[in-house]
Amino acid sequence: MKLKLIVNGAAGRMGKRILAIAIDSGNFDIFAAADAQNHSDLGKDAGLLAGIYELGVKLTDTFPVGADVMIDFTLPIAADATIEYCVKNKVALVMGTTGLSAEQMKKVDEAAKIIPVIQTTNFSVGMNLLFKVVGQVAAALGPDYDIEITEAHHRFKKDSPSGSALSLAESIAKSADMDYPACLVHGREGRDCLREKGTIGMHAIRAGDIVGQHSVIYGTLGETITISHNAHSRDTFALGAVRAAKWLADKKPGKYSMADVLGL
Repeated sequence: MKLKLIVNGAAGRMGKRILAIAIDSGNFDIFAAADAQNHSDLGKDAGLLAGIYELGVKLTDTFPVGADVMIDFTLPIAADATIEYCVKNKVALVMGTTGLSAEQMKKVDEAAKIIPVIQTTNFSVGMNLLFKVVGQVAAALGPDYDIEITEAHHRFKKDSPSGSALSLAESIAKSADMDYPACLVHGREGRDCLREKGTIGMHAIRAGDIVGQHSVIYGTLGETITISHNAHSRDTFALGAVRAAKWLADKKPGKYSMADVLGL
């Protein structure tokens, strides 16, 4: 039996690919495709907007009752309504929206007491492997290695640094016993910018249509180690989100991670 899926942010770049990949997987019926109240494509067929075929599902600004799971890739301003709907209607939530406030993160945690939730900064399988290993590498190398993180995204990305870069830093700080987020140094400028021991440098690039590039540099006198991940298309994130939705739909209430989905 197919799962009833709501895609929120369905008219966006990620939402369109999630729709196409969810349909292609054969595991879902598109129960609803939603986007912002003032979106110019409201009322249009979601399948045609996604560049596949006519689904008979119109883009809407409301969530119908009866869904099994929602995948949400929108903006922080829409997150509260998403969380409230899912909690009220007992709908499993896969949330890929980044830039959430501390208060919204608390709402996600509260929601996870009632419904199953996966909220993460990156659904790429490869990036989630990086989240796990970068801290292990930092701990093994020790405090003599300087750590710098660079991230590059397209010119339209609003939040900086990326949520994924922050997740990398948090994993490193936890494993290397650093005070996160106080250990972060965002860029450098001026005549007196010597690197301070025990810090993580964070650098953001915004250019063109870069999908997503993240690198962690470990450097000491004599050698440099770099661990990198390059996303070639949004499909890598959409594939991970769809995989997460299938895995999450029948789980008990709780806050899960992509590491749980992947068995890491």
